[in-house]
Amino acid sequence: MTVRRTARGTARTPLSGERPDVLVCGASFAGLAVARALTGSGTDVLLVDRYEIGERATSACAAPTPWLVAMGLQDAIVQELPYMSFTTPHGTVRYRLPWSWSAFDYRRLCELLFEQTDARFVTAKVERREPHAGGTADHVVHTDRGPIRSPLVVDALGWRRVLSNAEPRIQPPEAFLSRGLEVHPERTVVQGDSLDCWVERGLIRRGYGWRVPAGREVRIGVGSYDPRDHVKRPTQRLAQRLDEDRVRYQGNWFPHRLRPATQDGVFFCGDSAGHCFPLSGEGIRPALHFGVAAGREIRAVLAGERARADAVSRYDAFSASHARAFAVAWHLQRLLPALPPRLLTLGLRLLSRRRLVDRAFGWYLDQAPPSSVSDLPGVRVHATAV
Repeated sequence: MTVRRTARGTARTPLSGERPDVLVCGASFAGLAVARALTGSGTDVLLVDRYEIGERATSACAAPTPWLVAMGLQDAIVQELPYMSFTTPHGTVRYRLPWSWSAFDYRRLCELLFEQTDARFVTAKVERREPHAGGTADHVVHTDRGPIRSPLVVDALGWRRVLSNAEPRIQPPEAFLSRGLEVHPERTVVQGDSLDCWVERGLIRRGYGWRVPAGREVRIGVGSYDPRDHVKRPTQRLAQRLDEDRVRYQGNWFPHRLRPATQDGVFFCGDSAGHCFPLSGEGIRPALHFGVAAGREIRAVLAGERARADAVSRYDAFSASHARAFAVAWHLQRLLPALPPRLLTLGLRLLSRRRLVDRAFGWYLDQAPPSSVSDLPGVRVHATAV
């Protein structure tokens, strides 16, 4: 279990005097991507999180390699995975992808992202936001170290959407959330070259299992699209089937529906805006994709090129422009677990033709393409080759 390493003793000074130009709440993928996009803008950017940067991983930590390369994060990669396999009760289909996945070290990746920023960072628990008065008034965000005022605020705190004031906070299992859990057994040698998935009702009724080789460890887990279905025993069964130890558990809820990307002038990024692809449950790449987009809009405001209201509207429209792709993935999430297993297996085998694999996975990558990353002024990119 992660131990919170917040500031203590004399280091725990009040934050009530803080008024940064930009306040980014949450210092994981989305929040760090926002701060990265603001590098070199000459403004005061404050990152706030209850955990130290890179302290608390909650996913299998794999992302498309082209994205990690585009953002200069190659030094965090521990293993590249050019293949992907799908197993049903009636067989296994293995694809050579038009691009590769890469398993990475969460702490190292977050540290690399933070090194590419010129933001300040403090540990504090963000608790709520006062209702916004509108106009040019500052937002007031309350933390367990006192209130922070800022004209530009980002919520990258995760699915709880802490800074939302206009809607009831729907908790699981009623919320549009999936749940996942995984174990991290260690290995003596590096093995495997594919990200493996299991789609079996005997394992999980509506969801999938996964195995992600990651250097000297392997990440094995199960995700359920229905938050009412528990995943600990299925995760244990899958690990046992693969003859791996059931050790070092980690898990979390993750969204599978888009939510409004702005509210009262606040920018919501990552899981707080539902920026996690349905079906696959991939949230890292969307968090980076939308975090960079929000950072670009905020940067334009800071440069005097755009009014704050216009930037908010543009970012909201950018997020909404992905609604069709998210809807396609959502319908597939509902359809595939309901298919007869033999029919699902047949469909996976038909898809294995090279042209179809390239087209399907090319479309998937294009919904948040690495080409959307641009090296903004002042960003220090690490160019180490994979």
